[in-house]
Amino acid sequence: MLEVRQLVKSFGALRATDGIDLDVREGETHAIIGPNGAGKTTFIGQLAGNIRPDGGRIIFAGEDITDLPAQRRARKGLARSFQITSIYPEFSALHNVALAVQATSSHSFRFWSPALKEASLLEPAGKILSEVGLAERARVLAANLSHGEQRQLEVAMALATRPRLLLLDEPMAGMGAEESQRMIGFLGTLKQRHTMILVEHDMDAVFRLADRISVLVYGRVIATDVPEKIRLNEEVRRAYLGEEL
Repeated sequence: MLEVRQLVKSFGALRATDGIDLDVREGETHAIIGPNGAGKTTFIGQLAGNIRPDGGRIIFAGEDITDLPAQRRARKGLARSFQITSIYPEFSALHNVALAVQATSSHSFRFWSPALKEASLLEPAGKILSEVGLAERARVLAANLSHGEQRQLEVAMALATRPRLLLLDEPMAGMGAEESQRMIGFLGTLKQRHTMILVEHDMDAVFRLADRISVLVYGRVIATDVPEKIRLNEEVRRAYLGEEL
């Protein structure tokens, strides 16, 4: 589904991504791990189209999307969540998802008011909220949801775009132990139906959810393998996992 070849991005003298090669297979959950400053968020930003690479190619579903802007990538099936929750706090959970449905449908885009009224937007939004376990919270203002529920809502908004590939950038950031366990369960149900790239510091989540793991250190992928082999890889343990585990 995704092929990345020699992806490079520099910020002044800092080489944030340094010749990254990566493949993501359809149906898999592929985790990206690494220490702070390894280049993970920069890499996800380049995949989503929010950051333009200095070199390399990104091939999605057989098409070169390297030069496409973020909105055109979204229409082709790439959806992203962010480290910092990105929702509309003044609207209900249902209306947040309805706006995402509206943004990617053939419906006339007249912005706020249609999404707050029309059944053609509210009905699919309600189904997506049920899928992510927020049906009973549909009418609650997003600002009044718990942190974990807000993270689920952001994923629901991404799902409303009918993505072929979900880019999840630290979906468990800022969660306590109980919320983290609920999110792991939630992502476990998602992985049965969606191809995902998961950037995450929570090693419990990574080793429970990932089909394969790529380890990023100083902008370079030092290993890609199944979780059991990554856990035993001496280079990975020295660079990262020894401290985390």
